[in-house]
Amino acid sequence: MGVERTYEEINKKIKKGEAVVVTAEEIIPLVEEKGIEKATEEIDVVTTGTFGPMCSSGAIINFGHSDPPIRMQKVWLNEVEAYAGLAAVDAYIGATQLSENKEVEYGGAQVIEDLVSGKKIRLKALSSGSDCYPRREIETYITKESINQAILFNPRNSYQNYNVAINTSERKMYTYMGILLPKMGNATYSTSGQLSPLLNDPEFMTIGIGTRIFLGGAQGYIVWEGTQFSPEPRKIEKGKTVYRGATLAVIGNLKEMSPNFLRAAIFKGYGVSLFVGIGVPIPILNREVMSYVMVKDEDIYTEIIDYSIPRLERPSLGWVNYKQLREGKIKVQGKEVITSSLSSYAKAREIAQKLKEEILRGEFLLQEPIQKFPQHGEFKPLLEIR
Repeated sequence: MGVERTYEEINKKIKKGEAVVVTAEEIIPLVEEKGIEKATEEIDVVTTGTFGPMCSSGAIINFGHSDPPIRMQKVWLNEVEAYAGLAAVDAYIGATQLSENKEVEYGGAQVIEDLVSGKKIRLKALSSGSDCYPRREIETYITKESINQAILFNPRNSYQNYNVAINTSERKMYTYMGILLPKMGNATYSTSGQLSPLLNDPEFMTIGIGTRIFLGGAQGYIVWEGTQFSPEPRKIEKGKTVYRGATLAVIGNLKEMSPNFLRAAIFKGYGVSLFVGIGVPIPILNREVMSYVMVKDEDIYTEIIDYSIPRLERPSLGWVNYKQLREGKIKVQGKEVITSSLSSYAKAREIAQKLKEEILRGEFLLQEPIQKFPQHGEFKPLLEIR
C-alpha cells in the first residue's frame, strides 16, 4: 500500500518545522532521480505559481460614512467609475473600467495598484439624497489606511491553460493577448506551464472552495469556481490529454497585498488589465497527486488560435507544448513564428518559492477544501434573441 497523508498530518509537520516542501519546478528532477514512489514518501507539499493579466478582477471598498451621511449612487475613483449599487458607502471597482478622462491611459487596475501602493485616491460620489442620507455630493481623498475594508474579489483568475494567439490577416491587431503582427508575424501565450496551479492538479483532488492560497502577496482563498469554468479535458493526437477550461474565483485582503504581485498594465489599442500573482500549495496526499505535480512543459499542450477571425469559434492552427513555446519559436503551417509570453515565468517561479518559504517558516498552513469543484461545466455563448 502506498503513502496516504491527511491535511492534518501535513499541517502538524508544518507547525513543527518538519515539512518537506519543493516547488513544482523542483519536483521534476527529484522524481526523475528518485522515482515517483520515493518522491511521494519524502515530499509533503509542492508549491505552484502564476503571474499574468487577469482581466476579471476588482476590489470591494467600504469608504466609511461622512457627516452628514450620503448614500453613494454614483462613485468615481481617480475619474474611474466604480459600481455603487451595493450599499450606502460600498463600491466595486473593476480592473478593466477605463478613466472618463480621455487624455490618460488609466483604469480600475491602476486605481487598485495605486491604492495598494499607499497613494491617495480621489473619491467623488453623487446621490439623490434622502431623509437618512441627506448629503448629495462628496469629494475627498482616500488611502488604504483611511478606508474600512478593501477586499480583492476576482471572479475569474488563474486560467488553467490559455490558448496561443496568432494573426493570419494582413493587418496588425491590438488584442488582450497583446499586439499580433500580420501574416503570422508572432504568437503570444499566457500560462506558466509546469508551474501553473490548475495544471498541477487538473482533476481538483486538492484544489476547491476554501483552499488557502497566495494572492497578490498576501494570503487569500478560493471562494468558488471561476466564471466560464469549463474543465473537461480534450484528447488530441498522440494520445495527449489537454486540460484547459478551469478557472478560480478568489478573495483576499487588499490592504495586505503588494504591488510586487499586483500590477496594472496597459494593452495598446485594447485597454487596461491587472496582473495578479497567485500561488497554490498542493499537498502530496498520495501517489496519484504526485503523478500530476511532476508534469513537465513538454507534456502540456495548448492550441494555436487564429485571432483574425471575428467570431467565438476561431479556427485552430494546431497544437504546441510549452517547452516549444519557451524556446522562442514554433512552426505554424510550415512557417517559423516568434513566440512571447504575456505572463511572467520568472515571477511565477518567485511566487512558488515565496510560498514554499512561508510554509517552511510555519506561516502558511494548508486548508482542505470544504467543497470540491464539479468535474463538468458549461461555457455557453450569449444568444441574441429578438
